[in-house]
Amino acid sequence: MLNGKTIAFLVAPEGVEQVELTEPWKAVKQAGGTPTLVSTGSGQIQAFSHLDKADTFAVDDTVDGADPASFDGLVLPGGVANPDFLRTVPQAVRFVHAFFDAGKPVAAICHAPWTLVEADVVRGRTLTSWPSLRTDLRNAGATWVDEEVVVCTAGPNTLVTSRKPDDLKAFCQAATDAFGQ
Repeated sequence: MLNGKTIAFLVAPEGVEQVELTEPWKAVKQAGGTPTLVSTGSGQIQAFSHLDKADTFAVDDTVDGADPASFDGLVLPGGVANPDFLRTVPQAVRFVHAFFDAGKPVAAICHAPWTLVEADVVRGRTLTSWPSLRTDLRNAGATWVDEEVVVCTAGPNTLVTSRKPDDLKAFCQAATDAFGQ
């Protein structure tokens, strides 16, 4: 389904929720795609399991060097610290925005929509997230709903969002479906 497609996974150097990185990564690989870990710095990133350090992962490319045009889609994993950091890095925000400009599918889970708010790409869109982002998303012009997975096509691209790790099965299926179109 994703043969020949490369999907960027954008994460901060620290703070990504490990399962929200590894489960979509596995889903992309199982669908025949090539996942690529992109971060704001080279080397390795430190994943977390809630507030505890988990595994480290090697960075494939940086936002300074990665060309959004070379990817077929984007996954934004959550974790509280991950998107909070990414939204403060202009190159990361521009990287995210480029996928919307190009009409490429984006999948964001949990706290990841904070980066979408900073990129100003949620206005007029319907999405979900971790409940504490509800007000931020509404203030940014989105319609927030409390659902396991939301696939919004009312914009320049397909936007897939989910609330939390418990939603990963539905999130992974909807994301790979969107990337495969």
